[in-house]
Amino acid sequence: MTLDVLAMNKVMLIGNVGQEPEVRYYDADQAYARVRLATTERGKTLQNGTQVPDRTDWHNLLFNKNLAKVVERYVHTGDKLYVEGRIRYRSYDDKKGQRRYYTEIDVENMEILSSKPTQPNNSGNMASEPFDQPSSGTGDEGKLPF
Repeated sequence: MTLDVLAMNKVMLIGNVGQEPEVRYYDADQAYARVRLATTERGKTLQNGTQVPDRTDWHNLLFNKNLAKVVERYVHTGDKLYVEGRIRYRSYDDKKGQRRYYTEIDVENMEILSSKPTQPNNSGNMASEPFDQPSSGTGDEGKLPF
């Protein structure tokens, strides 16, 4: 008897953007964006009085294609994001020939949790900024990634 074992590589994070996104374009309007995201576990006091300090972890996020264009336009330092993706391990050889390893999250879905910028409309009231999603040509037009 054999068991078919399913595998899953799923990462979900909520955190704050640490610096402005780095966006690069290649091949006929295709883009990718890199973002550093900080997640913090709040400190606590144990029953015996020991103080456990806050712990912040930094995550390297990679956004591709239209999601990268959304990041370029709407994501800024300090914004709170929810992201879903897959964890990837990569390596490269540095200038001294030493093998270096790093981990990144290949983001598949994102939601901006920070409040959206507003602008006055014709009546003088504040209204949410209009959101025009770039067309992917994949039949997902009008479907927002967040």
